[in-house]
Amino acid sequence: MSLFVIVRHGQSQWNLENRFTGNVDTPLTDLGRHEARQAGALLKQDRFAIGFTSVLRRAMETMDIILQEISQTDLPLERNAALNERMYGQLQGMNKTEVEAQFGAEQLFHWRRGYADQPPGGESLADTYNRVVPYFESTILPHLHANENVLVVAHGNSLRALMMRLDGITPKGIEQVELATGVPRQYTFDSQSGTFQLLEK
Repeated sequence: MSLFVIVRHGQSQWNLENRFTGNVDTPLTDLGRHEARQAGALLKQDRFAIGFTSVLRRAMETMDIILQEISQTDLPLERNAALNERMYGQLQGMNKTEVEAQFGAEQLFHWRRGYADQPPGGESLADTYNRVVPYFESTILPHLHANENVLVVAHGNSLRALMMRLDGITPKGIEQVELATGVPRQYTFDSQSGTFQLLEK
């Protein structure tokens, strides 16, 4: 049995400003760094064998803060763009309220939450799933099968895509799933059955 923990990065500057961030490399806010410290405090009793992040600094900084909190700054880390946030195309940098005013609430919902809906010039959640999950299967899952505890720090949409795999969420069901910044989501993995069990804490 191994432990698998996923954490959405702490609040970023563009989260604070209610902008579509996507793969723009925005930094954490002071609150975001505080959220990362709180995440670390919740994980102090856990020991990890390896960690994974995207190549975006808000995820990497969150990981660094967590590792400082749990006294595992020497943890081996792998960074890969497969875990990057969904790319929002022409919406990146735009304020979500302004997008709603321009295009309507229904269109905004489909762009933000629809599984197959692509914003102009951007990725759908389905596109995100199709890069995140194969990377998970080929690179992260073998560590869990080896009974190693694994920590992943990534982004709202890359982790929502991964949760579809972990929790068996349907494309329709994922529309209603939110993932808070800086809050660890913990699973046990049974290598014999290949199943994940969410730990309710």
